[in-house]
Amino acid sequence: MANSIYGIGTSALSAAQAGLLTAGHNISNANTEGYSRQRVGQASNVPLYSGGAWLGQGVHTESIRRQYDDLLAGELRTAQAQAGHSQAYLNQLQSIDSLLADPLSGLSPSIDEFFAGVHDVASRPSDAAARQNLLSAAQALVGRFDELDAQLASLRSGTNMRIASAVGEINSLSDQISLLNRQILASASGTPGAQMPNDLLDQRDTLVSQLSQQARISVVSSSNGNYNVFLANGQALVLDDKAQPLTVRPDPLDAENVQVGLQTSSGLVPFRSTDLDGGTLGGMLAFRDEILASTQNSLGRIALALGTTVNEQQALGLDLRGIAGTDMFSLGSPQVLTTSSAVLSVDIADTSALTVSDYRLRYDGTNYTLTRLNDGVTTTFAGFPQSIDGLTLDMAAAPAPAVNDSFLIQPTRSGASALGVLFADPARLAAASPVRTTASMSNTGTGAISSGRVDAGYPATPLGAALTLSYSTATGTLSGFPVAAPVTVTVNGTATTYAAGAPVPYTSGATFAWNGIEIEISGTPANGDSFGVAPNTNAVGDNRNMLAMAALQTGGLIGGNTLQQSYGQLVSVIGNKTREVQVAAESQYNLVTQVRATRESVSGVNLDEEAADLLRFQQAYQAAGKLIGVAQSMFETILGLGR
Repeated sequence: MANSIYGIGTSALSAAQAGLLTAGHNISNANTEGYSRQRVGQASNVPLYSGGAWLGQGVHTESIRRQYDDLLAGELRTAQAQAGHSQAYLNQLQSIDSLLADPLSGLSPSIDEFFAGVHDVASRPSDAAARQNLLSAAQALVGRFDELDAQLASLRSGTNMRIASAVGEINSLSDQISLLNRQILASASGTPGAQMPNDLLDQRDTLVSQLSQQARISVVSSSNGNYNVFLANGQALVLDDKAQPLTVRPDPLDAENVQVGLQTSSGLVPFRSTDLDGGTLGGMLAFRDEILASTQNSLGRIALALGTTVNEQQALGLDLRGIAGTDMFSLGSPQVLTTSSAVLSVDIADTSALTVSDYRLRYDGTNYTLTRLNDGVTTTFAGFPQSIDGLTLDMAAAPAPAVNDSFLIQPTRSGASALGVLFADPARLAAASPVRTTASMSNTGTGAISSGRVDAGYPATPLGAALTLSYSTATGTLSGFPVAAPVTVTVNGTATTYAAGAPVPYTSGATFAWNGIEIEISGTPANGDSFGVAPNTNAVGDNRNMLAMAALQTGGLIGGNTLQQSYGQLVSVIGNKTREVQVAAESQYNLVTQVRATRESVSGVNLDEEAADLLRFQQAYQAAGKLIGVAQSMFETILGLGR
């Protein structure tokens, strides 16, 4: 009996001690990140049948298990991945938003100042100071484009560095998880009943939680208790005790970007940003490939539209020396990035039709597929040239592209950085129109002729000698147009073209166009009345071409929008996106807080509860000691009976 009571007392003492140790362990780790409170599992020993009854044999500690919920842990990982993605995206977006939306240092003030200079020259075409102010405003505008582009390029570089840092963090965490897999498996193998090492499990779960903040992952437990960790695209990061490291390298097509992928024996397998959705890494990749690229392209498109249209208008005028105007701005060209030996040329045919997207052209051995990267729209064709979105694509006959050759086309990426002012001489500003018109002083009718204007066809076919247009009442026609030039007459919006040398009917208010020259004659001319169209000479006070340049400010130069509207649209898109992501980030933060609180209610240490457990186990320990004392007393009594 004494031995039985001793055993029961000893087992009770041992169980109470295990409870005290566990409660103390919980209290000491109350503030340890990722710690899950532990609970002692006890079970009664196998009873002994004696004297017709089953006599209890005490208690034993069955296990010490942590309070852990796999479902809540998975929900927390998902929430953290989404929160990490939104926060990383938001931090970068706010940089662009503050850069572009600043009312003082944004692009809008510089555009306004440039066109204010154009209006000033139109008001005082021969004034040297007004002309110099316009060139200074042009230089300031170019400088602002360049500064904005440089800051965006710096943001791209910083984003690439953060991508590389996130990959390094992912690889480090993956290595630590694989090491813990190995340690946990080894520890469990040496534990009776395959008791898992709780503290190592907590450490591993903490690392997995940290990993979920860098990328969206899924965790699959194997039968031996190991964690297998996978990225959103199914790529394994950890398989049992082996980690699969990610690699960062410069994009072979676009050296300004880095690629993230998996290094294999056959080379790097690159991932798309959608493959790495979620977490800081996914947020950085999405920002760079979606917002940053389109913002830089938008800025370049505005620069190209401005420079191209101003240059075209310059070419239609005369400078102070009576010489045809030359380009005011240098312009960027579309970039074609490839590792192919084939030569793809891309030219801008229409700046108003340009998009803000980059394009990827692939050759499958028979056809070419052009993909617009911002929306995934594809166009397939068999040969060149091709005209798409304001671009003209052509492929040199030799060398021929190989199967699977790829070309990355960036039509507007360099537009802002390449914009420059080509001359510093104010006299070279072409304010005057190259043609002038007159009505003969001897005219007796009421016919009147407009001042005349020219279009893009004029420089190729200059007027040359003066023309005299005469009206005949007998035929109701005008004569004197160049014998080799067809004439287009527009009446009430309806255009009719008359062959070279053919009679040209007259209608009051009609527009007459030939060789890039356009005039309007109205009223009722008398028979023999004449009108002159001649080259404009000594036109230092003429402002007609500068007025046409000033009109570009309100012209629909980009998809029907003005330059200011296009820039305002860019600022609005960035602002709206920033607000959208900010709301998402706040929502995800709240979700993480809620899920973490729920997890803590299950796994967190409650100090009040642990204090109560300490008292309970202390009392149990003391009672077990008393039981052993009783057993000792009984044993001594039995020994005394034999004396």
